[in-house]
Amino acid sequence: MAKREEIFRYIKEKYNVSPEYLWEDTPDAAIFRHEENKKWFALIMNVKDEEYLNLKTAPDYSELLRKSYNYIIPAYHMNKEHWNTVIINKDIDEKLIYELIDQSYELTKNKSKKNPDPIKYPCYKVVNNKG
Repeated sequence: MAKREEIFRYIKEKYNVSPEYLWEDTPDAAIFRHEENKKWFALIMNVKDEEYLNLKTAPDYSELLRKSYNYIIPAYHMNKEHWNTVIINKDIDEKLIYELIDQSYELTKNKSKKNPDPIKYPCYKVVNNKG
């Protein structure tokens, strides 16, 4: 079973991100976000005596996860199409949880603005409407 502290350690070691505590009324709720864009990639909180970990997933994968694992449910207080809640104080597959953290991190990071093929896509086709 992945414990809160193990998840914190994994995120700190892999991404050098520390938890942030934003709410006075829920002092144990912690978010993890990217340094460069400030987007959240994980939220951990206690809800009804259960430890919840919210992670972003691809919409088609979200439904598959929910059908496959009884400890993965539609996200608590988040967009349920793109986010899942993992109930981490149940008997869970730790390897899967760390893979989901990695996926959430990747889905929420800044997308590259670099033109992948300048010959095929001249710059005037990739510049946005702000120039």
